[in-house]
Parts: sequence; C-alpha cells; structure tokens
Amino acid sequence: MDVTGLKRVRIRYLQIALTLVILPSSFMMAAQQQSAPPQATTQPQTTYQPKFQGDPARSDSEANALGYMRTVVRAQKLYNKKNDKYATSLADLVHTGNFTRRMLNTDRGDYTVEFHSKKDGYELTMVPKQQADATHRSFYANEDGMIHADETKTADENSPKLK
Repeated sequence: MDVTGLKRVRIRYLQIALTLVILPSSFMMAAQQQSAPPQATTQPQTTYQPKFQGDPARSDSEANALGYMRTVVRAQKLYNKKNDKYATSLADLVHTGNFTRRMLNTDRGDYTVEFHSKKDGYELTMVPKQQADATHRSFYANEDGMIHADETKTADENSPKLK
C-alpha cells in the first residue's frame, strides 16, 4: 500500500472511531432531554414593591401612571406661577419643570392620557387600557393638584382621593 492509501485508511479509521464516540453521547443527551420534566415557562407573579414610603400604587403600571400625573401637576403649577394661567395643552408644558417632549405621547404603557383644558384650569385623566381593576385603577387630577382614583370606572373629581 502506498502512502496516500495509508493516509486514507487512517482517516477512515479516525472517522469510525469518532462516530462510535459521538453517536452514543448524542443518544444519551436526547434520552435525558426526553425524560427531563418540562421547565416552567411562566414567571412567578411577584408582589408590587413600593417605590417610596407611603407609595399608593398597587402595581408598577400604577406607579408609572402616578409618576406621570405628578410631573404634569407640578409642571402646571410652575406654568401657572410664571404665566398666571394654566397650560391649555400638554405641548405648552414642554420644558416646564421635568416635563419633556417625550412625555407628549399619550400612550403610557398600560394607560392612556386624557388632557382637557378648562377656562381656569385643566383635567388630567389616566385611563387603563384594560378594564379598571385593583392593580389598574383610573386616575384623575385637576388644578387643585389632588389625585383621585377609581377601580370601577374612569376617575373624575367625585372619585375617592388617593391617599
């Protein structure tokens, strides 16, 4: 047998040896995967962690909605102090306090912002996209700065004040 033939035999021998080593381990891994119990795909539900002492939010979604409302109420107070009137649109509030251009977007995650100007004030409502429930309440504020919450309907000035 010449050198080339000998090399071919060695290569073939190595291929067979590798196949005998790799195939059984592949079958073993496949068998282990089939016998392993399925892993849970859902995340365990976690309880809401308050963002600060006295936080009235019941979920992260509510915390975000309330943070947005506080920013608008603060910006309206500053705007009123400077201009002796309340802003007639959210766009008027840009660069007032912490209100940024990005905050003009009324789609706020699980909530939608509703803003209405009044003769001597404004109304701000955060309406949950899903039906209001214990962790997605509706919120309302106006020029008095008090935030109201409601679990059953869209909040208004007659809804209970948030504590």
